[in-house]
Amino acid sequence: MKKIIAILAGLMVAIALIVAVPAIFGNTNSDSVTTGVISDTASQSGVAYTPISVEYDADDLNAGTTGTGMSSIILEGNSITFDGSGATVDGTTVTITSAGMYNIYGSLNNGQIIVDTDDKETVRIVLNGADISCSTSAPIYVLNAEKTVITLADGTKNSVTDGSSYILEDAESDEPNAAIFSKDDLTINGGGTLTVTANYNNGIQSKDDLKITSGIITVTAVNDGIKGKDSVAIRDGTITIEAGGDGMQSTNDSDPEKGYIAIEGGTIDIVSGTDGIQAETSISISGGDITIASGGGSGTSSTSDAWGRWDMQTTAADSDTQDSAKGIKAGVAVIVTGGAITLDSSDDAIHSGDSITITGGTIEAASGDDGMHADSSLTINGGEITITKSYEGLESATITINDGTIHIVASDDGINVAGGNDGSSVNGRPGQNAFDTVGNYFLYINGGYTVINSGGDGLDSNGSIEMTRGVVIVNGPTNNGNGALDCNGAFAITGGYLVAVGSSGMAETPDTSSTLNSVKVTYASTQTAGTMVHIETEDGEDVLTVVPTKAYQSVVFCSAELQDGVTYVVYSGGSSTGTAADGLYSGGTYTPGTEITTFTVSGSVTYAGSSTTAGGAPGGVAPGDGGFPGDRQPR
Repeated sequence: MKKIIAILAGLMVAIALIVAVPAIFGNTNSDSVTTGVISDTASQSGVAYTPISVEYDADDLNAGTTGTGMSSIILEGNSITFDGSGATVDGTTVTITSAGMYNIYGSLNNGQIIVDTDDKETVRIVLNGADISCSTSAPIYVLNAEKTVITLADGTKNSVTDGSSYILEDAESDEPNAAIFSKDDLTINGGGTLTVTANYNNGIQSKDDLKITSGIITVTAVNDGIKGKDSVAIRDGTITIEAGGDGMQSTNDSDPEKGYIAIEGGTIDIVSGTDGIQAETSISISGGDITIASGGGSGTSSTSDAWGRWDMQTTAADSDTQDSAKGIKAGVAVIVTGGAITLDSSDDAIHSGDSITITGGTIEAASGDDGMHADSSLTINGGEITITKSYEGLESATITINDGTIHIVASDDGINVAGGNDGSSVNGRPGQNAFDTVGNYFLYINGGYTVINSGGDGLDSNGSIEMTRGVVIVNGPTNNGNGALDCNGAFAITGGYLVAVGSSGMAETPDTSSTLNSVKVTYASTQTAGTMVHIETEDGEDVLTVVPTKAYQSVVFCSAELQDGVTYVVYSGGSSTGTAADGLYSGGTYTPGTEITTFTVSGSVTYAGSSTTAGGAPGGVAPGDGGFPGDRQPR
């Protein structure tokens, strides 16, 4: 997508190891699932956030079901029998008033387990085959406690079910409002199962910290599934959530050290009406197997004013306050250092109000809007990222790719560097970005292996692009209103390997100040998808063999193999016995097709084919070579 900006940026000149053949680089992955603390150390792209540290104490990890002085609560349908000390019974309500361990089993038709203690020790509730329902309030309600631990006894099945309306003592506070509700710290562990059916509002909720360290937990909620005000931390367990609202949420927006979600392990499967995982501050994922379908999935992205089955509508003015249906959404930072994440979202797959940092793990995302959007900075240091469907693949004011393997399919731009808050869902329709028209926007490519299939621009920067190493393969647009490369500032390439094929109308090249040579080959007519492109020296040494996946009329190639003063031959068609990866061949023998043209490298940018000027086909502009980026019109 073209934008109206002309930014002159200072060039970062560096000498880097060049990658001259297609290869998948080794990733810089973190093997640790232990997270660190949030910090704000400066980086090239702004603030860098390290993973969140979660401290688990002995009570959180102890899933024992026996202990000295343990009391028993026997649920008998319409009555309760209590054996022990530290609790009182009133009809179908038992109130725990002292710290200790309480073994609960049986079935309660319409009653409550209430915890109300001033002790400084932990209350441990052992669900040992318990079926608890309450039609008018939270079946398990922690009114006051230092900490409450719910342990699911090994091999047992437990369930908690509430009614569709509550009778509240204090209607103004709207508490409790979850089937399992705690005003204080809450931990769930154990080897049993817990099924929570929340007909009133939320499934499991804590007004402080909520931790899950083990257990098999299934939550079905009309609103949010699992919610912790100060934090949600998942160490292990199998968690399944079906929620009409957010799947998992942390809501503290007044303390920058709280309002986070940290996932270190476990298996998590979320189907949500709105956001899958949402945190007011940060989301840190260092392990686990996470699957999220939000807002009905990527197929519900709408081209009309109504968004998906929830008929959500937003405008540029109120997009931050309306419901969203993002896969993973954080107000400040998303940090991924490990884990396997699969996302299918009608809105952005991963979204941050400030930064996204990917260092490891695998991410597979299908989005009805952006694959990843960060308002300020998006940094990829490693990992394996596959965006199978998106409007725009990666989007931020600053994008830095240092390492990793990235595959992007986008109906518009593959990588889009632009500024301002995400307004891409104006009126519920993706692509309506309300970005600022001025700013310091940069795309840095310092390594990694990136493959883009875009309907719009492949690489699009409202500012500058600097490439020092890495492999980039772009199968760009077929229409002349977009280009495989689109840079409104300077595009300096000092190392790496770049192949960008697409239409010719807006085809651009790297800047003439680049220290690595490039060539733009323009064809007299559109070439059929799958027609091989081959470039070799006049002595027959192979330089490039690639098979574009879509129709094309221009090829931009940049590599250390392009040497000053050397003459090269361009062929169309033919075949190769080499090994293909993402359409790019290495090794093998080329059987010639049709010779198209020859060219001799002279300077950092050479033009060949039907046009030997910077402009290429009508409408083409090459920045730094006679073009005026400020004249480019947005599309």
